[in-house]
Parts: sequence; structure tokens; C-alpha cells
Amino acid sequence: MDRINSKSCITLLLLVTFLAVTISPQQVNAARAFFVFGDSLVDNGNNNYLLTSARADSPPYGIDYPTGRPTGRFSNGLNMPDLISERLGAESTLPYLSPQLEGEALLVGANFASAGVGILNDTGVQFINIILITRQLQYFEQYQQRVSALIGEDETRQLVNSALVLMTLGGNDFVNNYFLVPFSARSRQFSLEDYVPFLIDEYRKILSRLYDLGARRVLVTGTGPLGCVPAEIGQRQPATGQCDPQLQKASGLFNPALEQMLNELNSEAGDHVFISANAFEMHNDFISNPQAYGFVTSKIACCGQGPYNGIGLCTAASNLCPDRDVYAFWDAFHPSERANRLIVDRFMLGDEKYMKPMNLSTILALDSRV
Repeated sequence: MDRINSKSCITLLLLVTFLAVTISPQQVNAARAFFVFGDSLVDNGNNNYLLTSARADSPPYGIDYPTGRPTGRFSNGLNMPDLISERLGAESTLPYLSPQLEGEALLVGANFASAGVGILNDTGVQFINIILITRQLQYFEQYQQRVSALIGEDETRQLVNSALVLMTLGGNDFVNNYFLVPFSARSRQFSLEDYVPFLIDEYRKILSRLYDLGARRVLVTGTGPLGCVPAEIGQRQPATGQCDPQLQKASGLFNPALEQMLNELNSEAGDHVFISANAFEMHNDFISNPQAYGFVTSKIACCGQGPYNGIGLCTAASNLCPDRDVYAFWDAFHPSERANRLIVDRFMLGDEKYMKPMNLSTILALDSRV
């Protein structure tokens, strides 16, 4: 009898050891919640529930999404949060305003992002009705109250503390505020060299508040090469097709200042809470050499009109490329799904050129041991 029990114990021990070795990071982190804050680069459809002009709820948006229909994502298919969820082995987060986000669906996390928003509350006012970042954080508080009613305060705190968070802000504060029109209110108030520190100070308050609300692993993206998107080439440099130097300068000032600010916040927290994701370099890879990544162009949007398809909105009446996989940009501002996949690859496996102090695969491996 004892011999049989010993054999059973050894078999069980070997099985547990085997499972521990063979379970992938995606499986280990499958139950980890994921929260998303920011602008149209990461909005999964919140603006569909708002009376706003910043919407992606009509064809051909979503043409390559599994349903073939527009979802509110500013993409031909999946966007960056979807692809990160895919890497986590989890379902895509639902928009916070979705009526489907209730019950157990809340435990997956939530997407609070809203197209058009920025660090500043006056960014995107032309879109009339969007979820300002301060309001996104208020919704995050409300979310925690809703989850507490389901699983209790202690479990909710643990869920939030162990969650992965994505924050994407900053681009709109330049393209839809400072540089939106000549002699904008902010450009009359600040030189560009003074505007950037002002933005960084305001962003620090937002991230500090997010920390106070329990976030402990936050991926923070800088801006991409703002002057190189089809909208800015088409409007500012149509004759040459070159990236706009002023917007490139803005990115060049903002991104290093953001990284420095994240380092300071981490020093105060005593941990690697905030992870810097260098969106400029991630985008610049395929913008500077599109053919090396299988794209035919990084200047012309797949969907749009005017020079470089960079003027106005993507609509059913727009020019539409037949193969979205060979275009780096889907519309005048937003990467195609395939470009987003390349970006998320950098999140997962990128070295310090892209991710500081560590990439997402390292984060998942470290956190799975806790």
C-alpha cells in the first residue's frame, strides 16, 4: 500500500514538474486583467457610444476584422490592444461604454480609450464629445467599484495591482492642438520648447493618479514620427513628400522628456512600474525602409483621398487599396493591422532601443513568478 502511494506521489510530482516547464507565458498570464487608456490608436469602440465626429463606425473601417464590419477601431482590422491581448492569451478588452461589459466580462479588464483625446483637456475640443483622460480615470474608479461588488474589495485590489496597463497619449496634443491651425491658442501661449515641458508636467499628474488608483505595470508609449503620417505629408509637404520638420521636432523633444519623466516616477515608486515604449523607433523602422518590412509604401494611406490619401476621413467614397497588408498606414493617421503587428512584436521582444527597462515578454516572465 505504501509502495503504491509512493509511486503515485512520484508520478504526480513528475506531472506537476512537466506542466510547470511546458506552460507558456501566455497561459500563465491568461487570467491577467488588461486596461487601456488613451486616444484613437487604442480606442476599441468607446466613441461609437458618443455623439462625436471622431468615430470609425462605418465602412471600410473593419474590412479585415473577423466580422468584416466596422467596430469603432481606427483600423482595417485589429489594433494594438487587440494584438497585446492576443499575446496575453486573453480576449480583447471591451470598450468601457459597451453594455456587454458586465459580470465576468469585467474581470478581463476594460478599454477606456477615446479617439481625439490628449494629455490636455483642450485637445480634441473640435470633436465635440470625447472621453477626456481625466474622465477615463474616473471611469477606472467606477470600474473598480463595479468589480468590488462582484468579487470584493481585496480581490479587486489584487486584480488591478497585477493587471497590465497600456497608456497612449501625446500625439493629439500636437496634431489636434498645437499645430492644428496656424497661430493656435497653445502656439501663441508657448514656444514648442516650452510647450513640451508643460505637457510632460501634465502627463506626470495623469500617471501619478493612475498609480494611486492601483496600476503597477504600465506600458507608456511616446509619439510616433508625427511629421511622417500621410495626413501631415499630404497637408504640409505635398510637393516633396517629405516628413514635416516641425512635427518631427515636436516628437524629438517630447519622447526623451517623457522617458526621463518615467524614470523619475519609477525612482519615486521604487520599482519598474512605468515601462517606456519607444513608438517613434517602432514606427520609424517601417517608415524609413518600408520595403524591408514588406510594404510598398509608408507615405500613402490605404484609405483616403487627396495627396498621399492624407486629406479628410476614410469613408466609403475614399480611395481604397486592394491589399492592406502592403500599406504601412491604413488611413491618414493610423497604422494598418499588419503594421500594428510589427509594433506589438517590438513590445514583446524589442531591446532597449524600443522598450526600457524591459520588454513585455520579460515582464510576463517576471510577473508569473510572483
